Amino acid sequence: MGGNSGGGGGSRRTLGDLRSLEEKAKQALAPGRKNVFISFDHDDLDEVNLLRGQAKNENNDLEFNDRSVHEPYNSERAEYIRSRLAERINQASVTVVYLTDESSKSKWVQWEVEKSLELGKRVIATHSKKGAPKTTPDWISKNGVKIVPWNKLSNEL
Repeated sequence: MGGNSGGGGGSRRTLGDLRSLEEKAKQALAPGRKNVFISFDHDDLDEVNLLRGQAKNENNDLEFNDRSVHEPYNSERAEYIRSRLAERINQASVTVVYLTDESSKSKWVQWEVEKSLELGKRVIATHSKKGAPKTTPDWISKNGVKIVPWNKLSNEL
């Protein structure tokens, strides 16, 4: 490709740069809001969306920051996905793990929890009214992650 000429510095913004700027602007405009990274299994997306909607209806000061990962944990794009997730986790003030039987088995969810802890983030696990999964994964219990029902989560944040 050819060189870049003309004024304005020739800087080309990527979609990632724009999202990063957007996130910084949101944080600056809403300093009282907590940026929460939600870790969950893709199979729980509908339930997580309902819980997010419920939180918005309660007019709380939480801003959810997450993306559902569709790629297998060991896919060719996994390193790129992990780097993007690490950026989002780093921007968050706390990581909330939506704990279900499915998320308990997810290598992505386990990685997100371990990365959050590595980055010094507070991690809280939560579950729906139906209750917690049948067994608590070791990567939750051995790290002393507190587990609370969703309706009590805002008290913990």
